[in-house]
Order: sequence, then C-alpha cells, then structure tokens
Amino acid sequence: MTSASELRSGKGDRDENFPVASWIIHPRHRALILAYYNFVRTADDIADHATLPPDQKLACLDLLEAELLGKGDTQAEAVTLRRALAERGMTPRHALDVLIAFRMDVTKLRYETWDEVIHYCRYSAMPVGRFMLDVHGESTSTWVASDALCAGLQINNHLQDCGKDFRELNRVYLPRDALAASGASVEQLGLAQSPPAMLACLQSLAARNEALLDEGRSLAAEIRDFRLGVDVAVIQAYADRIVRLLKVRDPLRERVHLNKFELLTFSLAGMIGEVGRRAIGRKAISRPGTAHDA
Repeated sequence: MTSASELRSGKGDRDENFPVASWIIHPRHRALILAYYNFVRTADDIADHATLPPDQKLACLDLLEAELLGKGDTQAEAVTLRRALAERGMTPRHALDVLIAFRMDVTKLRYETWDEVIHYCRYSAMPVGRFMLDVHGESTSTWVASDALCAGLQINNHLQDCGKDFRELNRVYLPRDALAASGASVEQLGLAQSPPAMLACLQSLAARNEALLDEGRSLAAEIRDFRLGVDVAVIQAYADRIVRLLKVRDPLRERVHLNKFELLTFSLAGMIGEVGRRAIGRKAISRPGTAHDA
C-alpha cells in the first residue's frame, strides 16, 4: 500500500446520518472539521475493507497513527489533519481515540452486553462530538450530553446496518444477551426479513437507544456557540426521527433512512426550535452525571 486513500469506499460526508461541516457551522471551522472527517472516514473504510486481511488493516491504521503524530508524510489524510490541528494548537487525542475503535472493528466481531457496545462507542463516536466541542472552545462539561448523543447516533447506525454488517463483515454489534433474551440468533441477521424474535430484539434495542438519545437532549442548549448549538439541534432531530422509525420498522426488510423531504423537514424543525429557544433565553437543561472516561 502506498496510500490509505486507495482503500476508501467512496462514502463521503453526504452519506452520513448527520451533517458534516454543514453550512450552519462557521466557515473558519470547516477546513479543520473536514480534515478530521476525512481522516476518520479513511480509517473506517480501512477497517471495513471487504478483502484486506486483518493484519494489513492493522498495519494501515498504525501507519495513519504514526503519520498523524509526525512520523512520516506519505498519508495525505493524516498529514492534512496533523497540520490543521497544529494551526489551531489542538492535540490529536480525538483522532487517536477513534483509531482504537477501528482496531476493535478488525479484531472484535461480537459484543456480549449493552455496556460492551457503549465501550465501543466511547472510541468510535464520542470522540467525534468531543472534537467538535473542542474546535468551538466549549467546556468539557458538555461532554456528558455529547457522549450520549454521539453513542445514540452510533447505535442507530448499528441497527440500521445490522444485516449488512453481518453479511459483508461478519460483524454484529447487537449484544448477545439481548439476542438471547428475545430468542433471536445471530444467523437470522442474514435473512431478508426479521423473524418475530429478531424484530422484537431490534425494536427493544431501538427503545433503549431512544432513552440514551434523551440523555443527550440538553446538549444544544448547553453549547455557547450559536451556530454549533443550532447544528446539534438538527442532528438531534435526525437521530430522534431515525430511532422512532427503528422502533416500528424492520431494517432487514427495508432501508431505514431519512428521505430528502424528511431531511428538510427535520432540519427546519431543529433549527427553528433551537433559534427560538435562544431568542427567548431559555436556560440549558441541566442533567446530573459526569462524562465517560476522559
């Protein structure tokens, strides 16, 4: 391999469940956010590559990490992010964290409990929110709500793509204890439609994830930056709609995503709600608790 870019899947920022460096975000932040996104997307695509052997995947991820830390200049995504972070005086900690998750993707194919899935989200999803908050100079006190929202977004994605992940990667994020409690089996993820037991499992996990997303609902109001607060409100609106769909639909039988009309509708709802909240000066919702291990 000469470049990690050669292993990209072709998936880009417009394919995500949330806006990446959207027009809502101040232009001064977009280059750095896109540099972070491209680094993460490249590492994710390496971990998910259909034919690359596990040892080569790990070697590629190690190379990205080394060059992010300044040990080489052959990987464009690592070099671009390294320089963008240096310009802002930021550390690479949140990029290094996501690499832990992608190494887990290479080496860990099953999860026993909900807590194991949340531990995975600590490295796959929570660093993304923490990075965005750091870019905008927000307090680490916002990490509690951010961690919940980001984990909820990740689990939405796990539920949406559960069949594809199993068929293409033999990877299952549905906790084994949840499958067992519903009388479902991993092999059912290969079917074209969920049997009753699998559907019950998927929808119970969606309900549990809805509660997790509720824990992050205060985030937009806790953020000082107006643009970021509005952007987060839009993301929350997307996540809420998707989890509601997952509670009633079968992701093995149909694609559970937002269509263009829904994206527009929930974007407007999120923006209007947050702008209105800030206009009348409603206070942030306070939630007890502490951020996941920093």
